[in-house]
Amino acid sequence: MHGSKDGEKSHGGDFSYVGIDAILEQMRRKAMKQGFELNLMVVGQSGLGKSTLMNTLFKSKVSRNKSVQSNPEERIPKTVEIKSISHDIEEKGVRMKLTVIDTPGFGDQINNENCWQPIMKFINDQYEAYLQEEININRKKRIPDSRVHCCIYFIPPTGHCLRPLDVEFMRRLSKVVNIVPVIAKADTLTLEERDSFKQTIREELRANGIDVYPQKEFDEDAEDRMINDKIREMIPFAVVGSDQEYQVNGKRLLGRKTKWGTIEVENIAHCEFAYLRDLLIRTHMQNIKDITGSIHYETYRVRRLNESNGHPGALQANGVAAQHEALSHEM
Repeated sequence: MHGSKDGEKSHGGDFSYVGIDAILEQMRRKAMKQGFELNLMVVGQSGLGKSTLMNTLFKSKVSRNKSVQSNPEERIPKTVEIKSISHDIEEKGVRMKLTVIDTPGFGDQINNENCWQPIMKFINDQYEAYLQEEININRKKRIPDSRVHCCIYFIPPTGHCLRPLDVEFMRRLSKVVNIVPVIAKADTLTLEERDSFKQTIREELRANGIDVYPQKEFDEDAEDRMINDKIREMIPFAVVGSDQEYQVNGKRLLGRKTKWGTIEVENIAHCEFAYLRDLLIRTHMQNIKDITGSIHYETYRVRRLNESNGHPGALQANGVAAQHEALSHEM
């Protein structure tokens, strides 16, 4: 047989070789054909550089453009709005559909009571839409995934402590979505202020029982725990975003130019942007999606099935009613 000859050639005539490892190449080919989806939500009051950070992360204009809003009254919405923009990004033959969900108006009012509610409703609505697709008799071969995989929460660089709004938002939302807190515009703090602010935030998260990503209880093994412990010691990431390119020592890089020199966004001596990018894209992207599917969505699915006593028919009929009910509970 032609195939066995090839096998013998590539494995030095190893008689015991079966070829199970070829499954990895098959999976890679399939994944390359299908492409990937990633849904990121950014939350924080206006002026903290959310759009800029997203554009920096993906090195392209992936977040909404504010210059269209010329009228000052239009700039700050009266209520929390939710806007999603999707992009198809391709790198080295790998396609990814990236959706950035922005929440203009969050934390910008005089009274910010309950401003987390529309965000909580949006996240649950995506779980509900997925659930309704899943229980259909004629299911789609591939269910479109609009579930929020990760929420990046922007903390203002006050250098003091978390505001009640920050605590309330993260306490409620960490139960339904992976939250990664970041200190925005970290170049406004000195290194000492930054370290002490990070320490304070970690203590406050612990004191309020807020479990941000990567959650300790979902570490799979000792190696996982070791990697994740290092990340947990770094959270919240002190980040600086910039989509401006500068030449420094003959090299092109993203940064912010000041009178004192250039703050290099991807230089870990200047800020922790590189750690955030590695976590979200290079090392933990699949894990973030897995936890969304197997933990957060699963919790929602079980709750909804319990409500309908395991009758998918009732679940389908109640889909819309349940959404209204969930909202009225939150009000």
